[in-house]
Amino acid sequence: MTRAAADPVPPPPGGVLWTVAGDIRALLMLPAALTLQVAHPAVGAGVDEHSVFRTDPWGRGERSIRSLQTWVYGGDAAVAEGRRLRELHKSIQGTDAHGRGYHALSPHCYSWVHATGFPVYQHGLRYLARPLTEAQERQLYAEWLQVGRVLGIHDRDMPQTIEEFWPYFRKVLADEVEQTAVVRELIATDAPVPPPDVGPEPARLLLRAAWPVLLPPFVRLRRFLTIGLMPPEAREAMGLEWTDEQERTLRRFARVVRAVVPVLPERLRYLPLARKARRAAGLSRSGRLAR
Repeated sequence: MTRAAADPVPPPPGGVLWTVAGDIRALLMLPAALTLQVAHPAVGAGVDEHSVFRTDPWGRGERSIRSLQTWVYGGDAAVAEGRRLRELHKSIQGTDAHGRGYHALSPHCYSWVHATGFPVYQHGLRYLARPLTEAQERQLYAEWLQVGRVLGIHDRDMPQTIEEFWPYFRKVLADEVEQTAVVRELIATDAPVPPPDVGPEPARLLLRAAWPVLLPPFVRLRRFLTIGLMPPEAREAMGLEWTDEQERTLRRFARVVRAVVPVLPERLRYLPLARKARRAAGLSRSGRLAR
């Protein structure tokens, strides 16, 4: 299959996104991005009313990760995935908690969902890898705009430079972001979470049996990483507490991650689609942020 001349172009092999989006550390940042998305009342209402995040959280998470990987590493399939997502969201509409109508594909909502990825990457990489240089940060934002075009977001609906992005981001935080009902569920430590339904039957049975013991530390870790890897101004906008002791714990955790992940073999360090694409592009063990 060949790409039509007018189709948007996914980010290039060897770019910043190809380095970080498929690295397993991206999984640690994903909950912060998802929580920041649903802190917008319209997005939160759409997820609350139309998502299966309560009944099938693991399946929804796996599908979200696979979709995101396709935007970056999928080549011609990236554009098809962008079209599929827009079609999927056409029927998602309703009324938010403030009585205001929303539609998932309204530019304001759809662009916000995409926009949240950039500040979470920018903040989370400071802990889990290394701070981006100014050039890398600009490249990351330019590539994130490319992904936005793949998703059908018009340039007029997204800030086109970093200098334009941060005022936009802070205005949404100040004027619209709040601790929605879905935010509270995603960071709750007492919300019911079903066990993952993965692997062969004996493994699934064992996991289901052990889940009552595994669930409490899992949800505590999820809350910790969700809040800790969220940009501080976003935490403040949502009224999420973060103490000095928690910050010190996060930094200790991040030091371990920075020491372990870079020495892992490619098959463990990168997610399957990213690993396959990087190998095809000749990027194995190259073009990466070492820490």
